[in-house]
Amino acid sequence: MKQLILHIPHSSKAIPNTDGYRVSQQILESEILNLTDWFTDDLFQNKIDNAIVAPFSRIFCDVERFSEDEKEVMSKFGMGVLYTTLDNGSLMREVTSDLRKKILTEYYWIHHDKLQEAIDARLTDQNKCFIVDCHSFPKIPLERTLDKKPNRPDINLGTDSFHTPKHIVILSEKFFTKRGFSVGIDWPYTGSMVPTKHYQKDKRVSSILIEINRRLYLEEGTNKKSQTYHEIKLLIQDYLSMIRSVC
Repeated sequence: MKQLILHIPHSSKAIPNTDGYRVSQQILESEILNLTDWFTDDLFQNKIDNAIVAPFSRIFCDVERFSEDEKEVMSKFGMGVLYTTLDNGSLMREVTSDLRKKILTEYYWIHHDKLQEAIDARLTDQNKCFIVDCHSFPKIPLERTLDKKPNRPDINLGTDSFHTPKHIVILSEKFFTKRGFSVGIDWPYTGSMVPTKHYQKDKRVSSILIEINRRLYLEEGTNKKSQTYHEIKLLIQDYLSMIRSVC
């Protein structure tokens, strides 16, 4: 049976180590509310695919960032692999070299090792694998978002010129537009997760990013499920089924 790899990096709100934080719990919870991809672990996970879920918040360690700040564009905003600022630019956390090493060793690399093991298993079994990078995004752009254009789409498909097959992009766009949803291709977010071992090297590893506008499944300005939550969950599961049939 075909099995997708579901990478779910931003669904958790857990802060397993509070060393270095310089803000109140109230401010921290507000930041978590704004930056968490709420319920993406539930929306995307199923009994068929292999889900690799980060069990800690992105404001603790963002596993989708490069481990080296010099390679990560968001590091200049204090939002590299280890966030040091809030979305509004003010100080959130001070990260020493020892703390950085500890978090990368005990959290970042353990997560990436699990992802790599899942990819290696698929390549051994079927000589190919397909990663779905599973996210959500707010209706109104955050302060540190690079693309602040208004009227954001319902669904964002992020692609990579090397790892995202063109026919998958076409099928994905048609899947959502036929059901009445607006779609942005690499808007407002671009790219899709591929580990460094395979990035721009191994065509057997395919990947596409799916970002769901939170207005589709959450009550406005909250992390509470809206009345359309179940409908969106079914939509995503139908989409994953389609991808399984063509990848």
